[in-house]
Amino acid sequence: MPRLTTLLMSLLLAACAADEDTGPAYDTAAVERRTIEVAVIETDHGEMVIQFWDDVAPKTVENFKKLAGDEFYNNTAFHRIIDGFMVQAGDPLTRDDSLKARWGTGDPGYKIDAEFNDRKHVRGVISMARGTDVNSAGCQFFICLGDTESLDGKYTAFGQLIDGDDVLEQLAKTPVEDNGHGEISSPIEKTNLKSIRIEQRQVDDN
Repeated sequence: MPRLTTLLMSLLLAACAADEDTGPAYDTAAVERRTIEVAVIETDHGEMVIQFWDDVAPKTVENFKKLAGDEFYNNTAFHRIIDGFMVQAGDPLTRDDSLKARWGTGDPGYKIDAEFNDRKHVRGVISMARGTDVNSAGCQFFICLGDTESLDGKYTAFGQLIDGDDVLEQLAKTPVEDNGHGEISSPIEKTNLKSIRIEQRQVDDN
């Protein structure tokens, strides 16, 4: 009798194990999420969302966020567009059409030091525009439309596009004309940058 009981218990355990083996499989790896700060750039064509690289360009990011928070960029324009290269904006002078000959020369009244880093200038990367002086950036920025190795280590890259590549592409296809200095880069019709706002967003961390 004890042998029969032992046999029955063994069969019962085996059956239970078999049921467990044939049950549904679940992925127990939880999706990690984290909150990041982003810049939402509103244009005539929609919104682009930029994730900051404050680990490699903290002062540049802080300056950009301050200007955005002060509504410095509101109602300006993308004044320089070269398809395959970049779109440039951030000049406060672009609010005034009568100053078009000077678009591209405006600043916030100060300059910031460069924070050159090892991030590559590839499509969707946002970087600071500057003059011949490496420490002459202030408020103007550009977003790359393609891989541009010649800019690596020479301009301060401080973030990347995480949403709105279709908007970036529409900006890239804006019809342009001579900017008065022999470069075909000036939008024929004004291409507005309506606002830049700083928001918190949750993203997957895997």
